[in-house]
Amino acid sequence: MNFSVSLATDRIQSGTEFVGAPAISEIARAAEDAGFHACFVTDHPYPVQRWLDGGGHHALDPFVALTVAATATHTIKLHTHIVVLPYRNPFLTAKAGLTLDLVSGGRLILGAGAGYLKGEFQALGADFDSRNDLSDEAIVAIKRAWTESDVKMEGRYFNARGNTMLPRPVAQPHPPIWVGGNSKRAIRRAVELAEGWVPFPNSAAMSPFTRSPVLETNEELAERITFASAHAATVGRIAPLDICYSINAHTSEPDPVDQLRSHVESLEKLGVTWLTVGFPAETRAEYIETLRTFAAGIL
Repeated sequence: MNFSVSLATDRIQSGTEFVGAPAISEIARAAEDAGFHACFVTDHPYPVQRWLDGGGHHALDPFVALTVAATATHTIKLHTHIVVLPYRNPFLTAKAGLTLDLVSGGRLILGAGAGYLKGEFQALGADFDSRNDLSDEAIVAIKRAWTESDVKMEGRYFNARGNTMLPRPVAQPHPPIWVGGNSKRAIRRAVELAEGWVPFPNSAAMSPFTRSPVLETNEELAERITFASAHAATVGRIAPLDICYSINAHTSEPDPVDQLRSHVESLEKLGVTWLTVGFPAETRAEYIETLRTFAAGIL
């Protein structure tokens, strides 16, 4: 099992306690020293106030924030969790990801998804209704930009007529792309186009707002993993599929170590290969202490 820890850059209300370059660098170094395999940030360029009032969060630009983390570390992976693909031209996303891959020495994990926050789509001039088609299209475009020259590809909102993006990524053949989402379409997208799948815990109360199926129990997760395996067999996929799930992302108190370890082991048996985790804390020092405690007890 591998673990990706939040850099806590979504806590904008804390001023520079979590979002300045010193804060990002310090937390990233602490995570690397503690043995975490990756650190992650989220992606919300311009969220709507109503969503923020209901528990949503702000976010820094993921590629800039993770570049700061890259310059402060040496081995820890740099994980976008997740970039909303329809918000950006896919070739701009490809260049941003390529740049982060290069400056970090090949440590990018591009977690990506279709998104769900309609008001943010509208503010950014992005096509909400076509977000799934745009996501499929973007993954293909990004991979082609990373690996091919003289790319000719016409998309819904772009037309490459023989374009090339250099240099090639450090990670070969390219940085891994993990697709987020609980729906069967998201699972098919992950199996057919990506290197990993990112299901999200999602309660029945939240499901209408996230526009994603409920996922609350190990049994529900197991059903979707079975679907992913069956679809892989159908399309002839033989490469392994990383599965990245979340634990304790929004709780006020961490579970006792023994209970947590048992939970991790049960997820590993289902086929989960990565877990994301974040911690409650009012200060950077408290956050770092908590991540070190978690690492000592679980990693």
